[in-house]
Amino acid sequence: MAMITFDRASGGTARGYLAEAADPKAPGVVVVQEWWGLQGQIQATCEQLAKDGFTALAPDLYEGKVVPYHDSGAASAAMSALDFKVATGEVVRGAVKHLAARGPKVGITGFCMGGAVTIIAAAKIPEISAAVCFYGMPPANAAGPKDVRVPLQCHFADQDDWVKPEMVDAFEKGLKEAGKTYEVYRYAAHHAFMNSERKDAYSAEAAKQAWPRCLAWFRQHLR
Repeated sequence: MAMITFDRASGGTARGYLAEAADPKAPGVVVVQEWWGLQGQIQATCEQLAKDGFTALAPDLYEGKVVPYHDSGAASAAMSALDFKVATGEVVRGAVKHLAARGPKVGITGFCMGGAVTIIAAAKIPEISAAVCFYGMPPANAAGPKDVRVPLQCHFADQDDWVKPEMVDAFEKGLKEAGKTYEVYRYAAHHAFMNSERKDAYSAEAAKQAWPRCLAWFRQHLR
């Protein structure tokens, strides 16, 4: 469990937080940050995945910048400054390829901003075999339901003013109409309900339901 340097997809390097499973041939999972940066919750998610049998790598999309949880203005500015096409195609794909070089299949998961990147990656990154999105949604012109090319599981909050329930309904309808392999779960919770560091949003009950579903999805599609 440490910061490492890995190759971007087509030149240069990036950094990320790596947590290794006991089995060197374990499947890999790339974990994509919220708009706060590579916060402790993201690192803890990597460590939990490693305990659960997956080698996890969280690429640092903000290159060392971490925004305090109370400063949503700075987080919004950091996210707005991020080139999502480069972040997904170069940094996230580089992380996927780094794990794929070990041999096993690789999945991807992410939260909030990282959930949106997860869906884009599920459509655009060929080395990915499965994806799990937590309360994120990309713009339709970045990736829509018909573009998803791998089994996709999604977790959304009913009390979310960022990814609203009607957006979730439309996205799920699109997945169904396109004949995709998917699961969509909804929880009586707020946005960021998986983040135990945010007491204003965290829901232990929702997280207790969602995490085993995430693990089961990856075990089904990455083994």
